Amino acid sequence: MVISAPRGTKDITPKESYKWNFLENKFKEICSIYGYEEIRTPIFEHTELFKRGVGDTTDIVQKEMYSFVDKGDREITLKPEGTAGVVRSFIEHKMNADAQPTKLFYITPCFRYERPQSGRQRQFHQFGIEAIGGDSPSLDAEVIALAMQFLNELGLNDLAVSINSVGCPVCRESYNRLLKDYLLQKSDVLCDLCNDRREKNPMRVIDCKNETCQANIVDIPLMADHLCEDCQKHFETLKEYLDEMNIKYSVDKKIVRGLDYYKRTAFEIISNDLGSQSTVCGGGRYDGLVELIGGPKGFSGIGFGMGVERLLLTLEANDIEIENPNRTDIFIVTIGEKAKLKSFSLLKELRKEHFSADKDHLDRSVKAQFKYSNKINSRFTIVIGDDELEKDEASLKDMETGEQRLIKISEIVDELKKRNLDLNNDLDA
Repeated sequence: MVISAPRGTKDITPKESYKWNFLENKFKEICSIYGYEEIRTPIFEHTELFKRGVGDTTDIVQKEMYSFVDKGDREITLKPEGTAGVVRSFIEHKMNADAQPTKLFYITPCFRYERPQSGRQRQFHQFGIEAIGGDSPSLDAEVIALAMQFLNELGLNDLAVSINSVGCPVCRESYNRLLKDYLLQKSDVLCDLCNDRREKNPMRVIDCKNETCQANIVDIPLMADHLCEDCQKHFETLKEYLDEMNIKYSVDKKIVRGLDYYKRTAFEIISNDLGSQSTVCGGGRYDGLVELIGGPKGFSGIGFGMGVERLLLTLEANDIEIENPNRTDIFIVTIGEKAKLKSFSLLKELRKEHFSADKDHLDRSVKAQFKYSNKINSRFTIVIGDDELEKDEASLKDMETGEQRLIKISEIVDELKKRNLDLNNDLDA
């Protein structure tokens, strides 16, 4: 047990970490061109934040949170999602006084206690963005566009965008009454969870995973058919913006999202993974969340969350490979004690110029040193022997072409700087 990672967690070793670095850098790049800046919030927050922000009736709060009482007798929870912590930080640091909207992105681990399965761990990682301080549907369209550009630039093009409106407190009040009356008549054919949600959060019944429930609520009233005038206008304007950007979408009236803070726009981006489907991004608008957790009135927000583990599986399912950029520019093979000593000053010079350089540290034979150089995918190998030191000479070998020639040891750094390790040219270019 001691040398096994806890169930639901996973080590990210060097064989995988380069993929994570690529995705993180690409996400940061796309966020930057849309004007979003990075925010980093603590891994744990006060439990009350999630009870208020995510909602007491959600599965996350009721079943999935990692909560504990710390030594100061405070109720603490490892964050199960990113939005609530970002909004808390927005309030605490008075970002509402800055120019609006406030555009933020994050890359963070999250924690939920649920049964581990493919693409779903108890510690998982999310990309997310939050645009706070504007209620225009143009922000909704921008958030969707950002997600789509990021996914497209990763090579995912067979994507489906589904949108819906989950209304606002004005239209949801009358809709919830209608929905509760409907569900009351169906109470004898609903699962226990749905009957519990019927009073506390009736819209969550719509996305129940129980097949029997789904079969018995095929005619359930849907929020998108009961929007107030303002919500309907907001939704129609969102469609116009998506049309203008030529982002294809469909309306899925059964998207309700799992968290209480969502209002109006809700959306999902689904990848058709060579015949199957997987949701790679989900988000929506959360007007009122800032005020709900103690902030100023009138600050709306919209954002999305994207699971990194699931995204990696989606790329794999679509045969999209991320090339490993990690390679050693120069490996120094030494013959003799004097050459071994000289290699240290040479390594320092090369690394100072930001060449990736290495040497043998295990007293291998010359043949074994070359073999190791191949194994770590070195671009060039420099061979220095005690005899060559006297002549200020070394052998420079191109490990891809096999070409080899003599150069002056004292000029190795300048020679490589001049060539700039152009991988497309041979040694005599």
